[in-house]
This record gives sequence, structure tokens and C-alpha cells, in this order.
Amino acid sequence: MKLNKLNRPEKVKKKSYKITLILIFAFLIFITFIISMNTGVSTLTPMEVLNTILGQGTDFQNLILFEFRLPRIIISILVGAGLAVSGCILQGVTRNPLADPGLLGITIGAGLAVVLFVSFFPSNTPAPTLLLPFLALLGASLTGMVIYLLAYSKQDGLIPIRLILVGIAVSAGLGAILTVLSLRLNHNDYDMIAVWLVGRIWGSSWDFVLALIPWLVILLPYAFYKARILDAFGFGDKVATGFGISVEKERMKLLGIAIALAASCVSVSGGIAFVGLIGPHLARRLIGPQHKYLLPASALIGALMLILADTLGRAILQPTEIPAGIVVALIGAPYFLYMLAREV
Repeated sequence: MKLNKLNRPEKVKKKSYKITLILIFAFLIFITFIISMNTGVSTLTPMEVLNTILGQGTDFQNLILFEFRLPRIIISILVGAGLAVSGCILQGVTRNPLADPGLLGITIGAGLAVVLFVSFFPSNTPAPTLLLPFLALLGASLTGMVIYLLAYSKQDGLIPIRLILVGIAVSAGLGAILTVLSLRLNHNDYDMIAVWLVGRIWGSSWDFVLALIPWLVILLPYAFYKARILDAFGFGDKVATGFGISVEKERMKLLGIAIALAASCVSVSGGIAFVGLIGPHLARRLIGPQHKYLLPASALIGALMLILADTLGRAILQPTEIPAGIVVALIGAPYFLYMLAREV
């Protein structure tokens, strides 16, 4: 009885600590959002931004804020959250902290489908824009299926380290195919592929926002709903089976969610790496392994990372922009090497 009385305040304290951290991440996103609206080649003061939001801005200020900056900022937040949750699911399913949509080849598979489509069909009308997430999902699903089949063993099931190695190999192969195809394209199409490869937020209009939002509105709540299943996977397949979970069925569902999230995000953001790796890892260190808190914390950290990277990319070398993917990679590559060294 005494132990329960002692442990209960401690549990409440831990819960309040986790909720406080989540609220802090949300507040940081809000602050970065405000700063990002004031950042760019054409500077808008805070009062000009406020007046424009209230409908009192000039035509030029309305164009800059509503047509260029806000869609890009919102896409950065959505893509960062989607990629981070996708990475968190992959890490939970594989029980490997190095799992990431980019490292597993899912990102390049989705991107290859999008690049092929945009290279041969115009993307300046709403219909093709809305098709991009579906095409990315097709490419990512085929890639994920190939990787899963190659990494699966009848005797041992899904082997986490083998999944990572197969993913890296498939990613390298698809990257080579993308490079070969790019050599046959005209100048404009090649520029588009180059922009995609470096991870610039190239889908920066309201059409792309509308194309992405339905996917995240459906997939993110479903991923949060599966938090207990991910917790069970952390104990191993045998323990999860003992909890009454159909391991292979639930694993396929979760992998499908992760692939769909990554594919829809990649279709509008390009090949942004490391967000799905670093976001969940930082969240796990700060929040702990319980996915009820880990998934939303990963989403917020991923969103914060990408909106911050995009804002810094627009501010550092004005009027030239540094793609958000490069800014993230400058941070993510050393951090990945650090994680890899710890795992080894």
C-alpha cells in the first residue's frame, strides 16, 4: 500500500513532465511560425504581417504572405510531422533506432514515381497535383514490398538489421536509376529532379497543401490509435503474440501507415532525409519509449526541425536559398554517425 502511494505521485509527475515537453514543442513551432512569416528576400515587419492577416495589407504583401510563404510554412510543418511519425513507426516495428524512411529506400521509391510522372505530364493544374500522393504511395509501396520480402526469413521472421541493409541497397539502386533517367531529360525537367534530390520544399502552393492534408488527417490519428501495438512490439514478437496480438497482420498495417505517410510527404517536399530518424530519436530520449507520448512528440519535433530548417535556409544566404533538405542533412549526418557508433 505504501509503495502504491509513493509510486502514484511519481507517475503523475512523469506524465505531467511529458505533457509539458509536448506543449513546449508546440509553443516553439508557433514561435518559429511567426518568425518564418517575417523571413525572406522581401522582408515583412511583424506589424505588416499582422495587418496583412487582418486584411489590411497591400496587394504585394498579400501575394508574399498568402501565396508564397504561408503554403510553404504549412507544408514544412505537415511534412516534418509526417516523416517523423513514419520514422517512429518504422523504429517501433523493427525495434531498430536507425530505421528511417530514407534509409529504407521508401523515400527514393516514392520520389522516383513522382519524378517520372512530373517529367512526362504537366503539374501546373490541380488534378495532377492531387494525384502526386497516390503516385508516391504506389512507388513507395512497391519499394517497401520488395524490401520486406528480401528482409523476411521464414525461420526468423523480419530481421531488423537485415531490413536496414536491404533498404540501403535498394535505395542506392533506385537512386542510380533516377540518375540515369535524369540524363535523358530536358533542361527544365532535370532542374526539377535536382531540386527534388536536395530536398527543397518544391510543392509550395495551396494545391499541394490540399493534396497533403487529407492523408495526414486520416493517417496520423490512426497511427496514434496503434500506440499500444507499437509498445507491445518493443517486447518482441513472442511477447506481443502472448498479448493476443496478430503480429504479422499488425506489422503489415503499421508498415503500410509508415509508407503512406512518407510517400504523401515526399510527393510535395522532395527527398528530405534524417527527419524521420532524428525526430523520433530525440523524442525517445526526452519523453521515453511509451508511444502514446512518443508519437505526438516525434510529430512536433519533426515539424519544428523542418520549419526551422526551411526558415534558416531562406535567411542565411539571402537572396539565395539553401534547401531545407541540405540544412537538415548538415545536422542529421553527424548525428546519424553518432547514433551508428553507439549502436556498434
